[in-house]
Amino acid sequence: MNVFRRFVGLLLLGLLLFPPQVQAQPRAPRAGTHWIASWAAAPQDWALVPPWAKADRSARAELADQTLRLQLQPTLGGQQARIRFSNRFGKAPLHIASASVALGTGGASASPSTLRSLRFGGRAGITIAPGAEAWSDAVRLAVDPARTLMVSFRVDAAVPFATVHTLAPGSTWTTTGDRVRQPAWPDATRSTWNHIVTGLDVARSTPARVVVAFGDSITEGAGVEDAAAHYPERLASRLRGQPRTAGLHAVLNTGISGNRLLADGIGPRAIDRFGRDVLAQSGVSHVIILIGINDIGMSMPTGGSPPAPGPPSAEQLEAGLQQLVAEARAKGVKVLLGTLLPFQGAPYWSAEKELRRQTLNRWIRGRLDVDAVVDFDAALRDPANPLRLKPEYDSGDHLHPGKVGQAAMADSIDLRALQE
Repeated sequence: MNVFRRFVGLLLLGLLLFPPQVQAQPRAPRAGTHWIASWAAAPQDWALVPPWAKADRSARAELADQTLRLQLQPTLGGQQARIRFSNRFGKAPLHIASASVALGTGGASASPSTLRSLRFGGRAGITIAPGAEAWSDAVRLAVDPARTLMVSFRVDAAVPFATVHTLAPGSTWTTTGDRVRQPAWPDATRSTWNHIVTGLDVARSTPARVVVAFGDSITEGAGVEDAAAHYPERLASRLRGQPRTAGLHAVLNTGISGNRLLADGIGPRAIDRFGRDVLAQSGVSHVIILIGINDIGMSMPTGGSPPAPGPPSAEQLEAGLQQLVAEARAKGVKVLLGTLLPFQGAPYWSAEKELRRQTLNRWIRGRLDVDAVVDFDAALRDPANPLRLKPEYDSGDHLHPGKVGQAAMADSIDLRALQE
């Protein structure tokens, strides 16, 4: 008996001195549910953002001992959520010391009763390697498209700006120290750019369709400050307002201002980012493709030594779009292909560029290998001058639709194409 007691005592002492190591596992959604994307943003590399697009060029472009709070607008509801944090364009490890999520109550404030700490594989923080991204564990939170969501996270060690994107102006707030669990931020500073958070998924037991709007500044909503008035968000509102589609669709806006189909620039070229920004979204079922106007408009003449690449031909743009269509169809994603909008009067318009736009639009209208063609050109052009936007649809720069024009874009999409 004494030997047995001595053995038990040594065993207990060993457990105290050397506790068993348990590997934390990410928490999955409840049984019978699956992840569906409710919001997403297309990440950009801060190093490639033009200087004129950076609000304060003299500010130190780094995060250090700061807490950031981003306001997201879900487009699909669920009872659980997870958040994607990205270090895709980072050159150094990114340490998220802690993070939280809550429903928004206006400005930078969050509802105290809904504030939830986020975990990563059961841990409070995570280090994300350069070029990688990470999802938080599942957290119980009633996500509703009628309410904004506030994601807060602390970056404790200094790290340069890297993975960014734009949302509605003033939808990010920053403050010093650890304020992740603090509901009100009365002294917070608004930020023009949004960092690191690129996705929100909700867990659902009922099926839903995920529509990704993919394109450039026209999709992103340049020229219209009210994010709810951008065409993808307006389309989401239309779908929620129809009895047959209410609560059954998410619409993600993955537009990047200045983005091109075939060339890098403001954001990776579309043919390279399509797999990540569209096909990798949880539950993606449909994509609306509207891209190519910057390839035409930003074309530079050949010349110099060595000669600069010539402007892409309509045939090269057709081949690029065809590649996107093939990639989507290979993944079982339905494709809605949009015609390019009129842009006469814009600074980079020319008769030769107009010819290429018209040629490309004819090719798009003739596609039989897509699920629908959205004729944005026909919906927004001026009947008195089809080379221009209709005046009431024009934001004023003759390239980007204004609020009424964005609504016309959303209204031109046949909802039946999104129900199949």
